[in-house]
Amino acid sequence: MKRGAKSMDSGSKTKQCLFLCAAIILLSFSLLSPLAFSSEGKWPGVDESVIEKYAKEHGREPKQPLINTDQGGLLLFVFFFAGAVGGFVAGYYWRILMVGRAPKVSKEGQQKTI
Repeated sequence: MKRGAKSMDSGSKTKQCLFLCAAIILLSFSLLSPLAFSSEGKWPGVDESVIEKYAKEHGREPKQPLINTDQGGLLLFVFFFAGAVGGFVAGYYWRILMVGRAPKVSKEGQQKTI
């Protein structure tokens, strides 16, 4: 066997092992996630357990938010709009973000970096 072929076999075995480990981890998370979230109401969030507790101690009752993003698709629209604006800005400045400034060519034909 050639030297290059030998390293190729060990590389493919490593890739197979990594793929198998990743598949086992993903499978275990997918099987355990319904068990972890089945006890609804048992684990209150930080808002309920900490912030509301101290707000009630100081005489402040919870109010409805001015813009309620829990209803409908408003929160989805806000994230979509922010992603679209970010995508357009990143696309417009793609050369500066990824490539850096391109060198300018002077009249003599020599490149100058900015």
